[in-house]
Amino acid sequence: MPFTKVSGNSFSGQNLYVGLDVHKKNWAVSILSDHHELKTMSTDPNPDHLAKFLFKNYPGANYQAVYEAGFSGFGTCRYLKKLGIDCRVVHPADVPTTHKEKIQKTDTADSRKLARMLRNNEISTVHIPDSDLEIDRSLVRQRFNLSKDLTRQKIRVRSLLLQYGIEIPDRFTKSQYRSWTKIYMEWLRDIPGISFQLQEVINNYLDTGITLKKQLLSVTRQIRELSKTDSYRTNCELLTSLPGISTLVAMNLLVQIGDIKRFSRLEELCNYVGIAPTMYSSGEKSATGKLSNRGRKSIKIMLIEASWVAVRRDPALTLRFNGLIKRMNKNKAIIKIAKNLLNRIRHILLNQTPYEMGVIK
Repeated sequence: MPFTKVSGNSFSGQNLYVGLDVHKKNWAVSILSDHHELKTMSTDPNPDHLAKFLFKNYPGANYQAVYEAGFSGFGTCRYLKKLGIDCRVVHPADVPTTHKEKIQKTDTADSRKLARMLRNNEISTVHIPDSDLEIDRSLVRQRFNLSKDLTRQKIRVRSLLLQYGIEIPDRFTKSQYRSWTKIYMEWLRDIPGISFQLQEVINNYLDTGITLKKQLLSVTRQIRELSKTDSYRTNCELLTSLPGISTLVAMNLLVQIGDIKRFSRLEELCNYVGIAPTMYSSGEKSATGKLSNRGRKSIKIMLIEASWVAVRRDPALTLRFNGLIKRMNKNKAIIKIAKNLLNRIRHILLNQTPYEMGVIK
């Protein structure tokens, strides 16, 4: 019986869909063609190894890969793209999971599901920033995390004082003990009438807090210097024309949002930031819930804080806020103002024009 010789480049023009369940010690990999599952395996967590396997066993194909966003960040995606594999990253919350998949979860099943979703064009991928922007984003997020850690230390000290019935003297104002002024910390270092052991515990918290405070100051200076570079100077100056937007808030917005043109509509930007309510509609019932847990928490917090400043400085926003609180509570109204402010931010960055007081667009 005669045999048909197949070219070694027989996969030329075919699409291959690669689902990756990425872990620190290994990757679960599923490779699908347009109609079949070709291979499911476990491999070392190395893009080079995966690429060599694909090139050797499926030469000439159009390779597409996807994995869930997680601890490994975007480095794997960028590296696979350099090797000639079109890689994408999907948000874990955007991967639908059945009840059966929840109770019978395996890495292999997850990789197969990702590959099937990629083949069926059901993947809603996340934006991949360039490496320089991602590094700048890490610096800004570091400041946010340091600020949270410092706040926790302050809360721990105050909780300790409450636990042992130690009252803060009236001579210290709320702003003094919240910001840990020099005079307040001197009192904390030598609280009259407490035991030596308790004083040592308080001093330990203070030492950690002072270290965090110095780190926070150092990172803040680095961000201010970054704002003066060519990459950010113009947009940072434009954003600081908005009431309530400082240099630090502006930099947070710029590095988190990246290219504003990737958001074609305001709703997309609102969903990315997290200034969007949860919705429930079934039959004749329809309800609007609290803000979605998704989004960029640091931007959301800063934007709401900026909105409280804006309603006191901008007469147009003051007028709108006063109208809103007639039919809803202030906390809900300020979310509406934050959405207005986000719309103005988008307008400013797209049109490269400074903020105008007294105007709502």
